[in-house]
Amino acid sequence: MKRIITIGREFGAGGGELGRRLARELGIAYYDRDIILRTAKASAHLSPEQVRRWDERVPHEFGFTQSLFNFYDRPLSEELWNAQVKAIRELADKESCVIVGRNADYILREFDHCLRVFVHADRNWRLMHMRELMPDTPFDQLEADMDSADHARRNYCAKHTGQIYGDSRNYDLTLCTSKLGLDKALEILLCAARNL
Repeated sequence: MKRIITIGREFGAGGGELGRRLARELGIAYYDRDIILRTAKASAHLSPEQVRRWDERVPHEFGFTQSLFNFYDRPLSEELWNAQVKAIRELADKESCVIVGRNADYILREFDHCLRVFVHADRNWRLMHMRELMPDTPFDQLEADMDSADHARRNYCAKHTGQIYGDSRNYDLTLCTSKLGLDKALEILLCAARNL
């Protein structure tokens, strides 16, 4: 039977790592940033560079974004969202996979064979985890990046789904990696995924 697992995550909580490990354990495909390129291919109007620029962000400088309107007078972010929805649904229709980010939980909400997961952690744990992954990055830069990424994801989610990012009611399972650790979180996730 086909299994689709979507993983929303806070920056630094280990959601991407859990997704990669889960996909490897289950022997299924893993998608994260690759969806960006698939999204660009799904739209005749977007280049991969444009998609990367707007990935999980809401344009906030209207004067700048107005120049990016296409001939349908839709902002680029709306076109990107529509192309992303198409790409994610095509992946889920085609094969078992783990999809990290991109509001895939919302996009695939009507899929019966889909496990929607959110990974979160205490702020300090996330900062220490990112410090381990990027030891040469100054601590204040890690903190600023974390705040910026979380803010962008919340705004992107609210704009395109009308939901609150990380609200447990939108998921089948939430995992706190600062309490469980990554290994235990993976064990729980594997058990849930195998019982889909």
